Amino acid sequence: MEFKAGSLVRLRHRDWVVLPSPNRDLLLLKPLGGSEAEITGVYLPLNFAEDRVETTSFPLPAADDLGDFTSARLLYNAVRLSFRNGAGPFRSLARLSFRPRAYQMVPLILALRQEGPLRLLIADDVGVGKTVEALLILRELLDRGEIRRFAVVVLPHLCEQWQAELRDKFGIEAVIIRSNTQARLDREIPGDTSVYEYYPYQVISIDYIKSEQRRQVFIQECPELVIVDEAHTCTWAGSRQSARQQRHALVRDIALKPGQHLLLLTATPHSGKQEQFSSLLGLIDPQFAGLDLPRAKPAVRKEFARYYVQRRRADVLRWMGEDTPFPHREAGEFQYALSPRYGAFYDRMLAFAMGLTRGAETHEGRKKIRYWTALGLLRGVMSSPAAGLEMLNNRLKSPAREEASEPEPEAFNPVLDEDDGAEQDFTPLHLLEKADWSAGEARRLRELAEELSQLQNLQDDAKAAAALEILQEWIKGGYHPVVFCRFIATANYLGTLLKPALPQVDVQVVTSEDPDELRKARIDEMDKPGRRLLIATDCLSEGINLQKLFTAVLHYDLPWNPNRLEQREGRIDRYGQQAPTVKAFLLYGSDNPIDGVVLKVLLRKVREIRQSIGISLPFPEDSQSLMDAVLQSVLLTSRRHPDRAQLALDFGESEETRQKELVATRAIEEAAEREKASRTIFAQHAVRAEEIEQDLQQTDEAIGNPAAVEALVTEALTVLLGVQIRKTGRGYELYTTNLPAVLKETLPGEAVLKISFTSPTPEGHLYLGRNHPFVEQLCQHLMAHALNREGGADPARAAVLKTREVALKTTLLLFRVRNVIEEKQGGQQLVAEEMLLWGYRGHPDAGQFLEPEQVRQLLDSAQPSANLTPQARAAWLEEELQQVAQLQEILDDLARQRAAVLVEAHERFRKVIGGARYRVVEPVLPMDLLGV
Repeated sequence: MEFKAGSLVRLRHRDWVVLPSPNRDLLLLKPLGGSEAEITGVYLPLNFAEDRVETTSFPLPAADDLGDFTSARLLYNAVRLSFRNGAGPFRSLARLSFRPRAYQMVPLILALRQEGPLRLLIADDVGVGKTVEALLILRELLDRGEIRRFAVVVLPHLCEQWQAELRDKFGIEAVIIRSNTQARLDREIPGDTSVYEYYPYQVISIDYIKSEQRRQVFIQECPELVIVDEAHTCTWAGSRQSARQQRHALVRDIALKPGQHLLLLTATPHSGKQEQFSSLLGLIDPQFAGLDLPRAKPAVRKEFARYYVQRRRADVLRWMGEDTPFPHREAGEFQYALSPRYGAFYDRMLAFAMGLTRGAETHEGRKKIRYWTALGLLRGVMSSPAAGLEMLNNRLKSPAREEASEPEPEAFNPVLDEDDGAEQDFTPLHLLEKADWSAGEARRLRELAEELSQLQNLQDDAKAAAALEILQEWIKGGYHPVVFCRFIATANYLGTLLKPALPQVDVQVVTSEDPDELRKARIDEMDKPGRRLLIATDCLSEGINLQKLFTAVLHYDLPWNPNRLEQREGRIDRYGQQAPTVKAFLLYGSDNPIDGVVLKVLLRKVREIRQSIGISLPFPEDSQSLMDAVLQSVLLTSRRHPDRAQLALDFGESEETRQKELVATRAIEEAAEREKASRTIFAQHAVRAEEIEQDLQQTDEAIGNPAAVEALVTEALTVLLGVQIRKTGRGYELYTTNLPAVLKETLPGEAVLKISFTSPTPEGHLYLGRNHPFVEQLCQHLMAHALNREGGADPARAAVLKTREVALKTTLLLFRVRNVIEEKQGGQQLVAEEMLLWGYRGHPDAGQFLEPEQVRQLLDSAQPSANLTPQARAAWLEEELQQVAQLQEILDDLARQRAAVLVEAHERFRKVIGGARYRVVEPVLPMDLLGV
């Protein structure tokens, strides 16, 4: 006997829904009212007697099901919140534990519009939500059956964050594949299958699989969909950075694989270098490799816009009338002046550095190394005494290296901040090792090191003292700061100074010295009530989400690349930040000429542009060389001055320096215009809000929104289970003592829990979304008790009351309806579920039928105005059930009308995405009458 998808059968004393199966001999079943985890397969050729499958029908309510009218609303919400296969055109929304923002659906629309292999570059600003946008696409493709496997390729320190996002928001358990997990995963695999083939859902460290041997295996066996995070770190960079080139080779080879789906994510697609940007565009399609976006012909831009979305925060703040709360960023500067002892030391260090650059050396390679060494030394000692000492002592302990050779023409300045995603927080010790030191210079290094070793205290280190004063004020004001340092030595030194000075504050230091899991553990341990301070290097400036724990950023060391500025501040200033205001301040030396030029030439200008047009700039293509030239001019022309503050204001204001500064300023302004034009072109205004809004609203109604979750949980706990839950300012306090064991085990083991039903979630609260195990288990618990007719305080399938809300006998019916949705090409079927509310006034023959909204209002508002005896209620119900039994033809038509509405929704959706892959075939009749 053949069982149709969506039909009801009985097996092993339980009712089941038949699911589509890829094999006619395998009958896939899901328990009626059960969860996805309970899906079972029956292999029909075995024909075991105990597995005999019989058709069945859904039982009607009866007098035993009579109960309180309020609990009918609980049943309605419990059933629709349990749905995981919604009937609307967005297949994935029923499986999410959160309600996506409307603007986050735009990349999904672009993805569904594409025919053939999916290629999309999502380049929205920092903090807008690229991770969610990419995973919406992933979840949708999984639920449509278009992919079965995926891999997310990320920087090593982001693996756990992506794994948590997949699990917490999308209900997907993925394995992490990198050096410290490979052996364990291999042991769990039977036979010789590789991890890339065995595990369907993967989060992979890009630096683990970029090597030649692993790359080839992964490319051969990689899943249908690959997501590459921080894609700007995988661009072509000439021959100078082997690690970056390995990343590029990996992603390039993935992109060349026939039929491969590829999503690229980056907030900085254009790092300022056209060659790198072109290589990124070429990963989408080789024809785009040389594309100059603002100057491209309209037809070319229109074609490319199918694969590229780039929006500022301003573009999404009020998209579709929906507020997206981003915090206000209070940006500014703090200055400090060197202490007398540190100032005297700096004078001697500056004289030494200038001496290195003014020697009679003629060999170009050695001249460059001496210049970089001088610049590196100055940057190190002005970062902290510890960083300076690390450089000086390392050179004194190390033997001289071979004679420096001529650098490659494309060699980059190792002191300037490159923006390739590498963890470059070590002091540039190799510079001092390469330099050829004279005996006199080596002696001066020892003297400087000895002098600097005496300055590691808050009295002599005015920079650390100024930071402490700032942080004390911020913490007193309720802020939780992150302090970003350039070097590991500086971060550790600052932590050593600040921990005893802030005894009531949880102070943690995180650098790239720590393994990825230790970094995550240290940050996770700070998620507790109280004051907290994180000191970190740029190993945390890219991709890591810190908005739940921190509300301020202090740039202890000025970044020499504006990209780093936005990356750092974007860790806290992003969607999900609960604080209305975040702080982002620069700390600079008022008598430090190098701080002065970095601040004036780069950082202030970039901040002005961001405030003016809302765009965070990439580093212009030639700005690093210009910055190099300006710094070189400062270093070569500076003179020690009795008034160091005046020196910083002048910072080598020669005519040559001013001209180079003007060139750098023009480059930044041109970059701003380019970025403004690009975002105007690719902000995806072509996707109209009204094309999405209607379907999102219908989905909310069909499967329940966060308000439905809140109503279900609060009412079920208090009305049916006798559990105390109390409203607080920003959420609820849930007392877990009286919870049934099956519910209690889904929550943390605390007697009182702070919970919230809104996202972003208030600090210290547990988010309960529709897919949280507690909510899922509560829905299953309520439905099982209602359908098993156990009586007592269970949700009622039937209720009769007298109320002033109506003047004529009114009957409300709650139906569960299943629709079979079929793929037009290939015939793949999906079973979708939804709740349908319907009713009538008086006798059904009178034709006074109610719309779903009228039924819903009565469910929400009707209160009893008089008592009815149990006998009277049973009599009313029995009479009404007899009338409902005679309505089968009308009810079947109702189901077909609803199916027609879904056809219309899918057709509307087809016009939006430009395809027609799915259509509603027919409703499964009869509908399940859940409640009367």
